[in-house]
Amino acid sequence: MTKQIGEKLMEEKVITKEQLEQALQRQRLSGGRVGRNLVELGFVTAEQLGEFFRTFPICPKTVEDTGLELSFISDLMLKHVLFMGEFTLGIISSAVKLPVAIMDAAVEELRREKMIEVKGATHFAKASYQFQITSQGKKRALELLDICAYVGPAPVTLNQYRSLVESQTIKHIVVNEESVKEAFSSLVITEDVMRRLGPAVSSGKAMFIYGPPGNGKTTIAEAIGRVLPGAVHIPYALIVGGQIIRIFDSVTHVALKNEEPVDSMDQRWILVKRPVIMTGGELTLRMLDLDFNAISKFYEAPLQMKANNGLFILDDFGRQQIDPHSLLNRWIVPLERRTDFMTLNTGMKFDIPFDQLVIFSTNIEPRRLVDEAFLRRIRYKIKIDHPSEQAFEAIFRMVCEANGIEYRKPVFSHLMEHYYRRLGVKLNACHPRDIIDHIIDDAHYYNHPPILTNEGIEVAWNNYFVDM
Repeated sequence: MTKQIGEKLMEEKVITKEQLEQALQRQRLSGGRVGRNLVELGFVTAEQLGEFFRTFPICPKTVEDTGLELSFISDLMLKHVLFMGEFTLGIISSAVKLPVAIMDAAVEELRREKMIEVKGATHFAKASYQFQITSQGKKRALELLDICAYVGPAPVTLNQYRSLVESQTIKHIVVNEESVKEAFSSLVITEDVMRRLGPAVSSGKAMFIYGPPGNGKTTIAEAIGRVLPGAVHIPYALIVGGQIIRIFDSVTHVALKNEEPVDSMDQRWILVKRPVIMTGGELTLRMLDLDFNAISKFYEAPLQMKANNGLFILDDFGRQQIDPHSLLNRWIVPLERRTDFMTLNTGMKFDIPFDQLVIFSTNIEPRRLVDEAFLRRIRYKIKIDHPSEQAFEAIFRMVCEANGIEYRKPVFSHLMEHYYRRLGVKLNACHPRDIIDHIIDDAHYYNHPPILTNEGIEVAWNNYFVDM
């Protein structure tokens, strides 16, 4: 892959052969990816490198360019127009996300088969024609809906999907120290953890974030999602073996405005932020496989497919409804080879890219969950421990400021001396937030501004903790 990247950069005259050789030499001595070494040597900027890997799907000019059969496009169009009544070429092109020229070919095919007809026109240009579905077309559309009820943008092919996922790979992201520090600026994290998180994110490799509960593992995992740069294109849907798999999920994916001209980009793809998928105790093995809806007759993509080119967080790992070993056995090959395998109801098997940064977040010691063989496949293991008293005070001060409450050192000292030290309670990073929330709740009920007092600490403590 390194050689291929270097060759592409040289072909585009971004770098010279001599510069690539210097970068490869530096890589052998210092490690890291060739792109990072080129940036460090000053041969390219991080922005130039990001632009080089940034790509977008080119708008198809012909039916052949779509990878779809004209008959499939016509059938999909017919299902659309069943619910439209009257339509124009422009309207159906917008709905199916294919250019007018391609939809014109589908319209002509349906007209020859007497599935649709021209109702009228404002002038002689074909763009002004008003079409409508015929009774024969309605009958055919209902039959098609019974076979597959998918009515949405035209799907892309498996090869098209693989190609674009690979070009947007998480392995090519450029993450620097400044962007990592900015993403974690609202958190109190030790320098040691911060130093280890940066290379872990930059590597694009899987990691374990573990440690006692309530100390920010989930918050750190979510912050990593803010570190991931750039945006990616994902298809609305995919077609494999004649079956539709819906990928874009408006709940999961955050759509962005696309700056590319409409007539230059394939509208079957949508620009989104790099996906951040989080799942917890509700995860089952079934959620990692294609989900076939027996009523609609098409598939929903599994979670890891929706997370491609982004981040997949398995929160509370070890507390899922499935045995951890079963889950990890399911992912040994994907994590190592970056390829996953899917099976359709027809029995057809196919492979898809497994291109994501996977984070296992757990309260349980990793060795209790998995064996040494699997731990070797997880590149980074980062422990998030109880905070020191100094860090705990910094968090407490930050929470007070965030809620508009004056921080009072004597009250904090009272909390530490009379409760934590006297009762032997371990410090947790979540305690300041929860204690302050109790003080705010009490203030709202009794109609007075929230103030940090010894009495308020006592009430919050008794409400928050069970008898010690």
